[in-house]
Amino acid sequence: MEKYCFGVDIGGTTVKLGLFTNSGNLVDKWEITTNKEDKGTHILSDIAQAIDVKLQEKNIQKDNVIGIGIGVPGPVKKARIVNKCVNLGWDVIDVVEQMTKLTGVSNIKVGNDANVAALGEALGTDNKRDNVVMLTLGTGVGGGVIIDGNIICGNSGAAGELGHIQVKFDEEDSCGCGKKGCLEQYASATGIVKEAHRYLKAHNDESKLRQLDNITAKDIFDLAKEGDKVALILVDSLGQYLGVACSHIASVVDPEAFIIGGGVSKAGDILITNIEKYYNQYAMEPLRNKPFEIATLGNDAGIFGCANMILG
Repeated sequence: MEKYCFGVDIGGTTVKLGLFTNSGNLVDKWEITTNKEDKGTHILSDIAQAIDVKLQEKNIQKDNVIGIGIGVPGPVKKARIVNKCVNLGWDVIDVVEQMTKLTGVSNIKVGNDANVAALGEALGTDNKRDNVVMLTLGTGVGGGVIIDGNIICGNSGAAGELGHIQVKFDEEDSCGCGKKGCLEQYASATGIVKEAHRYLKAHNDESKLRQLDNITAKDIFDLAKEGDKVALILVDSLGQYLGVACSHIASVVDPEAFIIGGGVSKAGDILITNIEKYYNQYAMEPLRNKPFEIATLGNDAGIFGCANMILG
């Protein structure tokens, strides 16, 4: 009899769910709305109901469900305790205890959403690797570290916060985390746009960026590909910040590869080339020439990673 598991990626707007076979094949995927009313108290029961409905639809007995993996946008301790999740309205919640009561499934594991996305990219693709570092470049900079096929979550569940590695020491503006000079302040989509405005204000170089009312990260990369001088300077600087950060990360975990995801990763080769250039400049010799690759699973990385927490 075929066995199954569920991967559940909880976001601030929607919950993505995937039904997988025990061999890791995706059978079905769907979404439900994240109900954040009453401090998010309905979220887990909505997920349990969605799982029950899918089991009935697929005519699968609950006895054939080997586990449920869950990703949440917050720190997680011991693969079960969510230590406050502002985006969902949660305080400290034992997700495993609650979901076991709601579903009757005993094998439930919980992880930070960026970490499980990294696990999905590491193990949920044809090119499986047990040791990878993933950086997600979006509105902020997230990350995840996978060692020997396992998520490194740390003592308080806050390991893998790669966006808050300090890469600049004379920064006057504060990061959202309270520190100054974090990678997120320069390598995120919002960060590179802020750096563009800074540069244009401080210099008189001609650039098509000056003609735009609302500069986006995509504009900067598109103009860099066209040879715009200022855009090239900005992309080069972003590559330097990421290359420095990755060289520090490699000195600690020595991954097989770095995976770059998030909206900024759509820039493609020009982004990867700039990161590699500076990474190899700053990394110690035995750690140079690591592969840097664009993430391939997109929005499905979370559900694949959640499933892989169960499938191992």
